Amino acid sequence: MNFTVKTINTSTLKSACILIPVFEGGRLSASGKVINKSSKGFIARVLKSGDLTGKTGQTLLLHNVPGTLADRILLTGFGEQKEITPSNYKKALISGINALKSTESKDASLCVAEIKVKGQNSSANIKQAALEIESALYTFDQYKSKEKTTNLKKVTFVLTSPATTENNQAAKNGKAVGVGVNLAKDLGNSPPNVCHPSYLAKQAQQLAKSYSNLSVKIINEKELEKMGAGAFLSVSQGSDQPAKLIVMQYKGGKPGDAPHALVGKGITFDSGGISLKPGAGMDEMKYDMGGAASVFGTVKAICELKLKLNVVAVVAAAENMPSGGASRPGDIVTTMSGQTVEILNTDAEGRLVLCDALTYVGQFKPASVVDIATLTGACIIALGHQTTAMLSNNETVAKNLLAAGNTALDKAWQLPLEEEYQSQLDSPFADMANIGGRPAGTITAACFLSRFAEDYQWAHLDIAGTAWVSGGMKKGSTGRPVPLLTQYLQDRANEKASAPKQSRAAKSKK
Repeated sequence: MNFTVKTINTSTLKSACILIPVFEGGRLSASGKVINKSSKGFIARVLKSGDLTGKTGQTLLLHNVPGTLADRILLTGFGEQKEITPSNYKKALISGINALKSTESKDASLCVAEIKVKGQNSSANIKQAALEIESALYTFDQYKSKEKTTNLKKVTFVLTSPATTENNQAAKNGKAVGVGVNLAKDLGNSPPNVCHPSYLAKQAQQLAKSYSNLSVKIINEKELEKMGAGAFLSVSQGSDQPAKLIVMQYKGGKPGDAPHALVGKGITFDSGGISLKPGAGMDEMKYDMGGAASVFGTVKAICELKLKLNVVAVVAAAENMPSGGASRPGDIVTTMSGQTVEILNTDAEGRLVLCDALTYVGQFKPASVVDIATLTGACIIALGHQTTAMLSNNETVAKNLLAAGNTALDKAWQLPLEEEYQSQLDSPFADMANIGGRPAGTITAACFLSRFAEDYQWAHLDIAGTAWVSGGMKKGSTGRPVPLLTQYLQDRANEKASAPKQSRAAKSKK
């Protein structure tokens, strides 16, 4: 999508469609009032008819409105003018964009920057709109004989005041996050006979070809064996698809600056292994690489943003299949850290690939580490499909992630990570078991991972409930938590940029 920002009188704006906000009670925005005046009250008369009251998400498409140069006017309800929250703004935007999709409009002009949204300025409005447009226009039809096409190719954000550099950058930022979300969706929606560990490795190499400051290293099973990644390899040993540890390094900061690390669970298909899952809904186990998909999407977004920060992104990619060579309940494996694990359930495999990836990433001396995984069904029971679970060994990292989620409308909720839960992982035969029983399943899974993240500041995001929509024609990847992760890294880059520079004298004393 091509986004532009322009200051122009809406009555003289040539456009295939102009989206005009309407508030409760039929109140018009500033741009809407201009259109209403040029049309000699036509808009007001339409609203008086009661076909649209301004309720959040309502739309009404008008053709050939007198006194305008636009082919169409799309009236869109944004709710009570003084009570517009970012979530209501998002809901209205999505409704408006979906209405636009149903027209033959090749371009559209949106008068949304002027809306007063709680906690947002015009630039934040533009950024959110650009992201929602990219996401709403997403389709995954590569495997259908007839692909869908979208007419809309250009969107202009209309301002009533002179456009600023911040306004223009906001459109670019929103698009960057949007294309990252859509990459995550593509990977998540891809069928597991196509999207296996080797495919993910090739996608990483393709990304590196597109961005000069991104490098990729692919670690194969022989190398993993030499590194002692026994937990990781125990997951892939039942599959014909070899495991890959995919390492992407984005160098946008200064040489020597500690990187922030992302670690994604990349189980490209999870049958459960010998602890076989029920057949119903097993097709959706292609989404068990949602953590990896979000890492890819975030890397894409920060490359587009040219973020001034160093980032290491690690994807632990494997397929969990049952076979004569698969690991069994009761097996004991040695992790890269030297700790041993008794495998009581082969369907608790995500933590087995992640624990070795978390050990591996420690060599980069990271400033922070965030792992992302579709890890536990217990997370869905606790938080449903609206909110990501977050657990951390560091309160600063936890607060930063929660704040980023609130800003990006991609929310997380912190669960406790207390020592009292650790005993549920006790094993009579190994250092730990890979499951801790039904009680507090999300927490004990994080407790397991925490044992491999003691040397740095770490947080775990369980996205089992938020990574995809389940069932029917609406089934599909959500691309979450790419907005949260991108915002988190943007915030860290902004912190770096605003930090006071040390004097040479102060540096010399160190």
